[in-house]
Amino acid sequence: MTTRTFLVHGLLAGLLAGVAAFVVAYTVGEPQVDRAIALESAGATADHHHEDEATATASDSHGEDAAISRITQSTLGLATGTLAIGVVLGGLTGLLAAVGLGRLGSLRPAAGTALVALLAAVSFSVVPFLKYPATPPAVGSGETIDSRTALWFGFVAVSVLGVLAAVAVARWAARRWSAVPGTIAGATAYVVVVAVAALAFPKVDELGAFPASVLWDFRISSLLTLLAMWAVIGAALTALVDRTWRRQEAVEAQRAYAAAL
Repeated sequence: MTTRTFLVHGLLAGLLAGVAAFVVAYTVGEPQVDRAIALESAGATADHHHEDEATATASDSHGEDAAISRITQSTLGLATGTLAIGVVLGGLTGLLAAVGLGRLGSLRPAAGTALVALLAAVSFSVVPFLKYPATPPAVGSGETIDSRTALWFGFVAVSVLGVLAAVAVARWAARRWSAVPGTIAGATAYVVVVAVAALAFPKVDELGAFPASVLWDFRISSLLTLLAMWAVIGAALTALVDRTWRRQEAVEAQRAYAAAL
């Protein structure tokens, strides 16, 4: 199997994952976004209750425009975003699986691909989400969005580098002792790295008086979207790699049998 094969499989798996993420995000996540926007609009209306009738009429017209824009965002915009992210993550996971082929002990290609997808999901999405969870549109100051984004990317970088270091530690420990101690050593190394980073990176607390129930539902829906995307990437990519590998093994077996005649 070539790197190109892994990449193509990863892109296809990512496309399927993007579709799955869109379905979850649209059915579970978008209602929570609408609730957050409604709360934000209600707060803005309360703050400007002293405006005159003409201004209120203009505001109503603006709301209609925003409603049309919101429909586009929650359908075409959301689909475009999830498909693009899915294809990118799927392609990267496929390339990483190709790099890991033969470097993850005695794991077969399918098992190695599944492990790579799991490590990618944990390091790139799940662990950073635990430190800096998603927030609704009504939460956070626009003045701090750049700093908050930088913190998230910084923590993602530390988490990804941490899992790469953990894999190196696990391989070294497995050669020195065996597979089980090696796995434990690698997992421990990653936990230590992300724990230290979580303590070192500053907290972001700009929730204010935002309702806890809405925030909880929004974050759960966001996490479900991430998990759906990674689950499909891992399952589809593993299945595609396994099918290709078995076909290749069958062809090689036939050639060996023919050569032996």
